[in-house]
Amino acid sequence: MPTINTTLENLLQWINQLGFSGTLIFIIIYIVTTVLLIPGAILTLGAGAIFGLVKGSILVSIASTLAATIAFLIGRYLVRGWVEKQIEKYPKFKAIDNAVAQEGWKIVGLTRLSPLFPFIFLNYAFGITQVTLKDYVLASWIGMMPGTVTYVYIGSLAKNLATLGTGSEQTNLAQWGIRIMGLIATVVVTVYVTKIARKALNSQINAPSEEEKPIAKSS
Repeated sequence: MPTINTTLENLLQWINQLGFSGTLIFIIIYIVTTVLLIPGAILTLGAGAIFGLVKGSILVSIASTLAATIAFLIGRYLVRGWVEKQIEKYPKFKAIDNAVAQEGWKIVGLTRLSPLFPFIFLNYAFGITQVTLKDYVLASWIGMMPGTVTYVYIGSLAKNLATLGTGSEQTNLAQWGIRIMGLIATVVVTVYVTKIARKALNSQINAPSEEEKPIAKSS
């Protein structure tokens, strides 16, 4: 049985021979794999190897944003119950949900930069938060862009599809760049979410209870 990565590599080899129609098929495959919760890093790298840095980045950006939007809508309207059960395994996401309610697109964008939150599952998870579709799509597109360009660049350095992400000093530097960027984003989103959670908690503590609320005098 071929592995998923092997299957995707074979699909990339096929796409490489198709010309213009290969771009459309690439986008469709990217969307399908994302919706099915299949990691698409090999596709992003492959886009660089096949289409080059500029065209590959544009295609992956379009495909990943469309895929994220479709998964978001599925999570919000079709499989909400299943997503909620999965969220229970990630207690940290509860804090994210509370932060999204107050900051919306900022939290979405920051989590897109952080490897702490996996891209394919995050698409569904945001579907059950209070973020609007417009804010989600815009923040996802912008937040995913740095990682998209970096991974496509790494793929563009490969001499062929069989050597994706291996071998060169430039590739290693780019990979370290991704790790550093992800670490910084993780720290920022953690501090940001903690600050928002503390603010919400303080407001709850300082809010008057039902017994403490003044009773309006009747005229």
